[in-house]
Amino acid sequence: MHNETVLSNGLHILSEKVPHVHSVAVGFWVNVGSRDESPEVQGITHFIEHLMFKGTKTRTAKQIAESLDAVGGQLNAFTTKEYTCYYVRVLDEFLEFAVDLLSDMLLNSRFAPEDMDRERNVILEEIKMYEDTPDEQVHDVFARTLWRDHPLGRPIIGTEDVIANLTRDQIIEFYQEHYIASNIFVAVAGNVEHQRVVEKINGTLGHLETKTSPRTLEPPVPYSDASFRKKDTEQVHICAGVPGLSLSDPNIYVLQLINTVLGGGLSSRLFQQIREDRGLVYAVFSYHSSYHDGGVFCIYLGLSQVNVGKAMNLVFKEIRDIQKHGITDVELQRAKDQLRGNLLLSLEHVSSRMSRLGKSKMYLDKVIPPEELVRRINSIGNEEIKEVASTFLIPEKFCLASVGPWEDPELIKELKSK
Repeated sequence: MHNETVLSNGLHILSEKVPHVHSVAVGFWVNVGSRDESPEVQGITHFIEHLMFKGTKTRTAKQIAESLDAVGGQLNAFTTKEYTCYYVRVLDEFLEFAVDLLSDMLLNSRFAPEDMDRERNVILEEIKMYEDTPDEQVHDVFARTLWRDHPLGRPIIGTEDVIANLTRDQIIEFYQEHYIASNIFVAVAGNVEHQRVVEKINGTLGHLETKTSPRTLEPPVPYSDASFRKKDTEQVHICAGVPGLSLSDPNIYVLQLINTVLGGGLSSRLFQQIREDRGLVYAVFSYHSSYHDGGVFCIYLGLSQVNVGKAMNLVFKEIRDIQKHGITDVELQRAKDQLRGNLLLSLEHVSSRMSRLGKSKMYLDKVIPPEELVRRINSIGNEEIKEVASTFLIPEKFCLASVGPWEDPELIKELKSK
């Protein structure tokens, strides 16, 4: 059971008491991501996340790190296409310290020119490292192929040209526009009392300004193209997929079950058929990511060039089999147990509970009890599996991207049309 409070400035506070632990996780979730960027400032959200750790008006970057080490705490952050999260995990007795630290970073970061220049170089090195990691790079190539010039198709980290030329004025302007009270969700989980959390957050962020203009999101238009990025690598890295579902879609749990059966683990069909039985790949898996107005379902393969045709043929064969026959009773029950196990085991960690509060509120405007999620998953039958697979996983609509020494548009057309 969780508690919620909305401050007078529109800032949301959610907490969940876990009395049997000695820790607390505090997350500041900001409703801004790379999707909110124009091409001229691509990567600015991620840049700001980095700068938040470079010092405030009262703390240097070294003092921030030392203060966390002194209490045995953990501090981190991440940027996604639709939100940014800053979070701390400490002993419950240091709740006030955690809130003070995150609030100081959020409100008082200096964005000093010398810090910007140093961190700019760090991010440029990160981009170069990313270019040297084709199994990660291919997911961005896939997103660009699927969404083209839509913000969802751009890499979160940005591009070298933009990052090299971002100015402090652009940073400040973007920060002031998006880091406002109505865009912030504070999620806390652990051995805490809600009222104590509210009083502390109100004391640090209660005066934060807000504005009433809502966030506007342009829905993406998907494409079923193929992109081949030639790279001198030993393996070919492939992503193939279609648009997916938002977290609010009633079929989301059906698609998650399909994902689990198809490529969601070591017992999945793709792993067993393509890697274990035939040895055609080193890695193969599927995943589903949700956005506010849709999502993406993707299958990844890392393999030698000579095995691409055989492996991709097996991928589409398994998809068509699920569309026609569904899955077996054993597969269905195993997938349900896997999702239920993942959900319930995650509740043993305060950081996972905190993340669940923040993401659920941002995306669904509510937090669904775990018991209700389990009931929804358990109610799904094989007919729903076949229907959702036939509706969304249409081979002819698959988009494909590859990085490596391979290019064969005709093969992809042939596989999709079988």
